[in-house]
Amino acid sequence: MDAALRELAEAATGFMPPDEGASLYKAAAGVPAGGLILEVGTYCGKSTLYLAAGARTASARVVTVDHHRGSEENQPGWEYHDSSLVDPRTGRMDTLPYLRRTLENAHVEDVVTAVIGRSEQVGRWWTTPVGLLFLDGGHTEAQAQADYEAWAGHVAPGGALLIHDVFPDPADGGQAPYHVLLRALDEGFREESVTGSLRVLRRVD
Repeated sequence: MDAALRELAEAATGFMPPDEGASLYKAAAGVPAGGLILEVGTYCGKSTLYLAAGARTASARVVTVDHHRGSEENQPGWEYHDSSLVDPRTGRMDTLPYLRRTLENAHVEDVVTAVIGRSEQVGRWWTTPVGLLFLDGGHTEAQAQADYEAWAGHVAPGGALLIHDVFPDPADGGQAPYHVLLRALDEGFREESVTGSLRVLRRVD
């Protein structure tokens, strides 16, 4: 991975440890040339930079989908709330300006297209096959399942599915992404690697 881009990714606001980011980059770099990488859950663009670096290596493209109003765990009163990301005009979370700055500073706007909207709504009209799908959106059971339902069917045969924040032990974290992993394993995906809480799977059906 380009050293300067890796440094920017590690410094960006977000929740992607460096080892998981490196795994994310590796998977993205393996997408066939001309392929599409789809990210669900952009936040401020930290993981997007790892995907963009991989896309550059693979001559692929990245589309990242988020409503930019923050997931449940980002709201006031929750552990991961960041008050600096609240729009003082509306009192609501708004991470879109921070994403724009992240992409601009890293000079990856030619590789990344941001789609603003709820992933399950965008997924209803989406038609392009996806070479790599990265699920890192809302972590409630309902939202995690909705993201999977909206996008898993778009993964091309042989394509990759990456799921973040997978914790089999409830003592380590929320269970929703783990339940998505179990569902994916039952529905035509095979697990290839584990790095921290990041699981890499491959569509085999």
